[in-house]
Amino acid sequence: MAVLAECPFCHRRQTAKSKRCASKNGKGCGADLEKAKRSGKVKYWIAYRIPGGKQRFEKLTGKNSTSVEYARAADAKRKVQKKENRIFDIKPESKMTFQELTDWYLGLEKVKALASYPSLDAYLKKFSSEFGKLTVNLIKPADLENLQAKRKTEGMADATVDHEIGHARGMIIKAFDNDLVSGDTLKAFKRVKKLMKRNANARDKIITPEQFRALLDSKNLPLHIRGILSTAFYTGMRRGEILSLTWPQVDMKNKVIRLEAKDTKDREARVIPICPELFQVLQEIPRAVHDDHIFLYGGKPVYDIRTGLREACKEVGIEYGRGSKDGFIFHDLRHCFNTYMRKAGVAESVIMSMTGHSSREMFDRYNKVDETDMKLAFVHFRKLLASVDQNVDQKGDLKK
Repeated sequence: MAVLAECPFCHRRQTAKSKRCASKNGKGCGADLEKAKRSGKVKYWIAYRIPGGKQRFEKLTGKNSTSVEYARAADAKRKVQKKENRIFDIKPESKMTFQELTDWYLGLEKVKALASYPSLDAYLKKFSSEFGKLTVNLIKPADLENLQAKRKTEGMADATVDHEIGHARGMIIKAFDNDLVSGDTLKAFKRVKKLMKRNANARDKIITPEQFRALLDSKNLPLHIRGILSTAFYTGMRRGEILSLTWPQVDMKNKVIRLEAKDTKDREARVIPICPELFQVLQEIPRAVHDDHIFLYGGKPVYDIRTGLREACKEVGIEYGRGSKDGFIFHDLRHCFNTYMRKAGVAESVIMSMTGHSSREMFDRYNKVDETDMKLAFVHFRKLLASVDQNVDQKGDLKK
């Protein structure tokens, strides 16, 4: 344990005995700390280790935070608490409620910049309605399991329940990385198992090019949705990326769509080619003067296309919706793009670059192997055998 002084100029922490600002590697600013201490500008910290070896730095607050005597008294108190094994008394989560931790997390600039922030905010508010007033260290695995059971009785899907607890878990991990909660609290959230089995929600639905063209020609499909479906089928872009697409992101001259990191789910920039079919569709869309969004309805950006898509599917005989065994949904067009690109012989690395899949596991989930693929594989296999037969002599050696 130790008392540390914070330089009021460069904010480096160092031993309280330092007369001038200087860290171990000699990169201090050289400020006169003795003078700063006398004028009450130096604030103090105490450093100590909790069970498990993790070091914690605690900044003193209040009117006495610039008093070295107060800092030494706080340091002595922590020593006694540690010696008497009253470790919960010195863990910050013993005083912080879950709602207070949520306010801290949702206030982080990096979190606020997430495309999923509205969803994250909603899930954490729902979780806080159950545990918001509790101090964080009081939430145990049994409490989280009880919440799972409660949500199930309320009729929630397994995936929705997992999302709620998963977002809370993600916040706890971030708090642990910033020394706001201990490993004990982190373990409580990590021990709770998900209700959904791995890849249980993975979809296999692929529509044929003929079915896709029938959808576009459907009388029940609103005109503004046709461009959205075409963009999904010919680019593999996600729904949110398409609905938020603006004209400045579309380079019609070079026939590419340029997405910046802030525009994508995985926060990685992408460049997506525009094929002739999609180029023609985009050319026919009128540009609004008051809004840069490409897909508008009634002069406003489109946010929901389910009704129009459902009616069009009904007309052309395609089962629609997650509730049906073989039901089609908009996101399946992303599966179609991956699968047909692979069938066309495009390298997997190129496909992953266009769709924004960061892992092979996710790519495999979207790339579907069907009966046609297996039949073609056998055709190629027979051609290979025939080729080998023609180039090997009776002794089994390669012909010269």
